[in-house]
Amino acid sequence: MDQLFNRKYIVQGLFVLVALILLGRLFYIQVVSDKYFLDANNNALRKKFIYPARGVITDRKGKVLAQNQPTYDLMVTPYEVKPFDTLSLCNIIGITMEDFRKKFHKAVVQSRYQASIFQKLLSVQTYATLQERMANFKGFDVQKRTIRYYPDSIGGQLLGYIREANQREIEKYQGYYKPGDYIGKSGLEKQYEVELRGAKGVKNMLYNAHNVAQGSYADGKFDSLAIAGEQLTTTIDVEIQKLGEQLLTTKVGSIVAIEPSTGEILAFVSSPGYDPNLMVGRETGNNYMKIFSNPYRPLFIRPLKGRYSPGSAFKPLDALIALQDGVVDENSTFNCPGYYWAGNRKFKCEHVDGNIALRRGIARSCNTYFYSIFAKMMLKKGGKNQHKAYDEWQEKVRKFGIGDTLGIDFPGESAYKLFRAEDYTKRYSKYWGYTTILSVAIGQGEVTTTPLQMANIMAIIANRGYYVKPHLVKGIGNDKHIDPKYKEKHYVGIDAKHFGPVIDGMQDAVNSSIGTATESRIPNILMCGKTGTVQNVHGKNHSVFIGFAPRDNPKIAIAVIVENGGYGGAYAAPIASFITEKYLTDSLKGRRINGATIEQYKATNLLPVLKDKLPKQKPKTDTSKVDTAKKTLPLKTTAANNQFNKVAIAPKNNATTE
Repeated sequence: MDQLFNRKYIVQGLFVLVALILLGRLFYIQVVSDKYFLDANNNALRKKFIYPARGVITDRKGKVLAQNQPTYDLMVTPYEVKPFDTLSLCNIIGITMEDFRKKFHKAVVQSRYQASIFQKLLSVQTYATLQERMANFKGFDVQKRTIRYYPDSIGGQLLGYIREANQREIEKYQGYYKPGDYIGKSGLEKQYEVELRGAKGVKNMLYNAHNVAQGSYADGKFDSLAIAGEQLTTTIDVEIQKLGEQLLTTKVGSIVAIEPSTGEILAFVSSPGYDPNLMVGRETGNNYMKIFSNPYRPLFIRPLKGRYSPGSAFKPLDALIALQDGVVDENSTFNCPGYYWAGNRKFKCEHVDGNIALRRGIARSCNTYFYSIFAKMMLKKGGKNQHKAYDEWQEKVRKFGIGDTLGIDFPGESAYKLFRAEDYTKRYSKYWGYTTILSVAIGQGEVTTTPLQMANIMAIIANRGYYVKPHLVKGIGNDKHIDPKYKEKHYVGIDAKHFGPVIDGMQDAVNSSIGTATESRIPNILMCGKTGTVQNVHGKNHSVFIGFAPRDNPKIAIAVIVENGGYGGAYAAPIASFITEKYLTDSLKGRRINGATIEQYKATNLLPVLKDKLPKQKPKTDTSKVDTAKKTLPLKTTAANNQFNKVAIAPKNNATTE
């Protein structure tokens, strides 16, 4: 009986203890803690988000590429809105009554009790006028933020743009963004969004019954400061970026320049481009649709997505693999009668070179020489083992960054397929050999690359056997930190001794009378390079040049592609020459190439004329349907005069010669 009596008092004691705990917690919530007071008094207290300044983006020398300017958003909380003179508000912010009704309805649908943007991007002048009348507009408030401004109006595809976050992005970032907030949508603005955005601050503001702010609650005890975004120091040299965009104006093409020893990208040009300031302000939506509907596709990032056969630009790589395999040395010769027989098939060479070795083979871009060394690599294990020999060859090609992405710090990099032996077997059954795929020996057929990959191959050769992953950001924040992977060296498995003969040939291609890239010569600078001509079955060929300079201790590796530009020396080589000269000497000496000045190269229009302003179908990469006549710079292959000559033009790339 006593035991039962004791249990009764124990249970009662527990109930009393729980009650005391609950009463104490209630007292703390209602009397001691202001946190819950803030949450329960949204009618008197409002959370105002303080938007941080987005991080500034600069070039490698500190020149500002993207900065901020102030703007204001008019916010509305529908539940708090009382009858007022709506026409007066419309006149201040410059909208119609119909617009007012649509915007207010949208705010109500979104939330009656939470503030949302009613009119965004108010000017400083509009904000000043509005502030004087805010007491008349209960339920409305103004929040300050910054928008982007691009001082030089360059690098639209490089820098990217910001727009309002969609629901998927709001969910991805776990509530950091709310409807109406801005987020990087492309380019560096997207890639480095987290670093650039900073952190929002919060200010708990007290308002009286007349909608007049009374200051921060509890002297700001519960407020938090906004933290500005970190500065991005890019690898870009603004002077050659600007020059590159000028040289490709009214042309379709790309320029990628890399500092070989570091992998830092010096120029990243995609043409046609657009002014990034068009993607800022109230007209962003309209401007975006105009840019998007442009048939020349300014939003297409050609340095990373352009699909091109490397053609003759591939030959130095093929020579290096042959040297490493030991199937030839620099003195091995082959006879070039102007063609190459492979079984019962005759492959054309552009020249009759007679007995020719490696150095001259590269300088002359002799197809027969490279067909011959490819055949030796495929037959080194015997005729029955060609499939295995090919797989070994393509694995070595992949080490140069072909067939996969390079891992650049930029969204949307593409990698185009490099065929394996099994892919050819699916296409031709088991009955195929080197004669079936001989075009890959000179960078045609199933070898496709991007301009970034072409420039990276030149960086590898300039470095005598390695590359650092190409990247666009040199440093983040005050300490200029970057991901360690952009400092690692990636070796391609070619002994350093084999690069000398190949570089000799590239030097001769530019600087000797027999070379195919003499249009890229620079006074007092030893440029090493290679031209290519991407065949275009629909019209004028595409002009390609890859190279690096100077020969010793190279500072720049470059790839230039000008669609519809003709042979490699017509446009790509001269443009590469101007870019390289500007970067290495910080000047341009006013010289002429192909009889034309740099201003003439800038002014030449190589854009194809299309039948329809807007194609019915989305254009394929680097293609068009129509040939037309354009005026171009004088070429060495034309009559000896300085008049502009007419050529057929249409953008498409297939194979490559030269």
